[in-house]
Amino acid sequence: MKYTVIDAQIAPEGRLDVLSRQEVNKLLDSSQGGLYQTFRNCSLAVLNCGSAMDDGKELLERYPDFSIRVVQEQRGIKLELKNAPAHAFVDGQMVKGINEHLFAVVRDIIYVNDEINQNPQFDLETSNGISNAVFHILRNANILRPMTNPKLVVCWGGHSISRKEYEYTKQVGHEMGLRGLDICTGCGPGAMKGPMKGATIGHAKQRIKNGHYLGITEPGIIAAESPNPIVNNLVIMPDIEKRLEAFVRTGHGIVVFPGGAGTAEEILYILGILLHPDNRKMPFPLLFTGPDSAKNYFEQIDHFIANTLGKEARNRYQIIVDDPERVAREMQAGIAQVRAFRKEHGDAYYFNWQLKIDRVFQEPFNPSHENMKSLELHSHQEKHLLAANLRRAFSGIVSGNVKDTGIRAIEEFGHFEIRGEERIMALMDALLTSFVEQHRMKLPGKKYSPCYHIIK
Repeated sequence: MKYTVIDAQIAPEGRLDVLSRQEVNKLLDSSQGGLYQTFRNCSLAVLNCGSAMDDGKELLERYPDFSIRVVQEQRGIKLELKNAPAHAFVDGQMVKGINEHLFAVVRDIIYVNDEINQNPQFDLETSNGISNAVFHILRNANILRPMTNPKLVVCWGGHSISRKEYEYTKQVGHEMGLRGLDICTGCGPGAMKGPMKGATIGHAKQRIKNGHYLGITEPGIIAAESPNPIVNNLVIMPDIEKRLEAFVRTGHGIVVFPGGAGTAEEILYILGILLHPDNRKMPFPLLFTGPDSAKNYFEQIDHFIANTLGKEARNRYQIIVDDPERVAREMQAGIAQVRAFRKEHGDAYYFNWQLKIDRVFQEPFNPSHENMKSLELHSHQEKHLLAANLRRAFSGIVSGNVKDTGIRAIEEFGHFEIRGEERIMALMDALLTSFVEQHRMKLPGKKYSPCYHIIK
C-alpha cells in the first residue's frame, strides 16, 4: 500500500535557529554513531502525529524513502524533507505543533551527542553523573520552571485502552486542569493524550493561558508512540531509563491509568524507587485510577504487587475507581505535602534532587534474548532490587511488542524466555495473560502474538 507523501523545506518556529557546521555535519554523517539514523527515525515519528499505529517497525517500513537534511543558511537552518507523511501538512504548510516537535528532535539529538556523550563533565558510570545528565538535558530543553509552585502531574497509562477508559482519562485531566495542575505524559495516544486533552478545557475555563503539556519520550519508543498534537513541550531522552528518571525528577505526583506491559514497567519503576530506604519518608502522591470497568484491572495489578513486593509497596499508592474529582483533590493535597517537604529540606520545586535512585534503575538495559533469560527474578533480594529486575522484564516485553529493534529480534531469534522463581513466574504469567485477554498489548483490532515465553 502506498501512502501520500510530500517534499518540503521548513524553518523553525522561533526555536533552534543556529547550528554550527560541525553539528550539521554530524547529523548528515550516518557513520558517526548512527546519529543520522536516530535523527531520521525520530523525525519520521514526529511527522506521523495522529496516526493510529503502535508498531515502530511498521512505521519505518511504511515510509522507506523518507529522508531529512539539515540545510545551513546565513540566517540559521532549515530542514529539507523528502517523501514525508502528507498528513503532517495543511495546504502545503506544516502544522505548527509538528514543526516545533521536529526541531525539538534536532535540539535533543544534537545536545545529547555533543554535550553528554563522551563528556568528562558527566560521569555516566555513576548514579550522580546520570542524574546530572538528566537535569542538563531537561534544562537545555527549557522545560524546568524555577520560581513556580509544584503542579506538574505525571500521567501514565496504555496507548491501547477502551473508549470508556479514554474518556475517563479526559475527565481526570479536566478536573486537574480546573485546579491549575499541569500534565506530563509519555506524549503518545490513549492514556497519554486523554489527560492533556481534558486539562486544556479545564485550563481554558480558568483562563490559564500558559498550561504545560509536557511529553517525554526516547528514540526506541517514539516511532510506536508518536507525540500527540497537544504536547507543547517535547523532550527526547537518550534511553528508557533516563526517560523514567526525567518523569520522577520533574513530576510532583503520578496518576496511573489502565495500560499494559509498559504501564506495569512504569509502576514497578516508581515503586522500586519509593521502596529504597532513603525515600521512605519522602511524600510522593501515587494514584491508580480508572472507570468502573477497570476495577478488575487494578485488582490484578494490586494482587501482583502484594505478592511480589509486599505490604510496604502497597502502602505507597492509592486506588480510586470511577471518581475523577476525588483523584484531582487527592493529587492536589498530595502535591501540597510535596511542596512543604521540599521547602523544609531546601530542595528545588522543579527537579527532585533528594530522590534517591539506585544505579540499578539507571543503567540502560539491553533486552537481548540472553539478558532477558538471565534476569534475577526471585524473592531472595531486597524488594527494591526485585522491582528493578521485574521492571526490566516488562521493559523487554514492551520492546518485543512495539519497538523496531525488539520486533526484529523476535522475528530472528524467536520468543524471549523469561525465567525465575516459580511463584513469581506464575504471578507474572497471570498478569500478562490478563493484559492479552483485555487487548492491552496492541491497539484495538490488531492481533497480538506474544513475544515472550514464561518458564515456570
